[in-house]
Amino acid sequence: MKSYKSLSKIIFCLVICFFFGQVHAQDLQADNMLLFQRDCGGWYKQFRAKAFNYNVEFSATEKVEIAIEVKKGAATIDNEATTREIKYLVKAYKKYNNPKYLDAAENGIRYLLKAQYKNGGWPQYYPDKSNYRAEITFNDNAMLNVMKVLQDVNLKQNDFDVVDSVLAEPCGRAVKQGIDCILKTQIIVNGKLTAWCQQYDEITLQPAKARAYELPSITSSESVGLVEFLMIQPNPSKEIKAAVNAAVEWLQTVKIEGYRVVNVPAPGTPKGRNRQLVSDSSSTIWARYYEIETNRPFVCDRDGIKKYSLQEIGYERRNGYAWYGTWPLRLLEKKYPDWLKNNK
Repeated sequence: MKSYKSLSKIIFCLVICFFFGQVHAQDLQADNMLLFQRDCGGWYKQFRAKAFNYNVEFSATEKVEIAIEVKKGAATIDNEATTREIKYLVKAYKKYNNPKYLDAAENGIRYLLKAQYKNGGWPQYYPDKSNYRAEITFNDNAMLNVMKVLQDVNLKQNDFDVVDSVLAEPCGRAVKQGIDCILKTQIIVNGKLTAWCQQYDEITLQPAKARAYELPSITSSESVGLVEFLMIQPNPSKEIKAAVNAAVEWLQTVKIEGYRVVNVPAPGTPKGRNRQLVSDSSSTIWARYYEIETNRPFVCDRDGIKKYSLQEIGYERRNGYAWYGTWPLRLLEKKYPDWLKNNK
């Protein structure tokens, strides 16, 4: 009986929102973001357990389903969830002056502030911290996306000048704590700073395992984003300068020259192609993962067993994950030299 009443209440609210929404609807994507915002202030990355598009008309039945799903779980910063919505809603508010958009964005910002650990890091999910969701997450630039939003709030830039000024100071403090966490988690090998892992234990700040194939390592991809964020800080401290210089040196050390990744036709396979590492004297690439102690590149299947050749892992992971790339190229060729001119 209790669940029936709750469902009836949700349906009633949706009907009211539907009729009034026909009058006040201004931006389809922003209006849909309001539907998906969780009670904690953040957003989830999926609907019906799949990625979805905000730029669609949801039926009345789907809106009931959304309302029920929103009540179920925690929000996340994975796959740009929450930060994407906050940025979009701020822009929509500036365009349409709809206070609901700004309220939702500000609630999202408060969510990000609440989710931060005292040590400055952010978990991948909040408040759900089961399994690796509690780990401090640099993977796919999750924590970095949060810090960029909060820095924009603090500096009142990139459309965030409309946000309540009361949030500026706490956002500034959160960014400083986040930078401190970045500096503390830079991996030291044989007394020398290198770069970063994708995720860290939220208590010990040691490199940690997430999904079965995401083992403790030094990663080239996420390290690039962290270096670039440190480089845009005004009046960088000697600690920031040391972190940037050391990470760039490490990236130069571990580059793989003379190889590139290609897709070759593979009829009969799920994707119709197969990924291979081939010789190319003109190419420079980086591995996604390097062993912490040896800098040896490695790959991994869903069994969690480390391998040293792309062809040693199964078809699904070989073709379904970015094991090699050119992520550091622009940093090393352009951004770092420009930064170095003013920050020696």
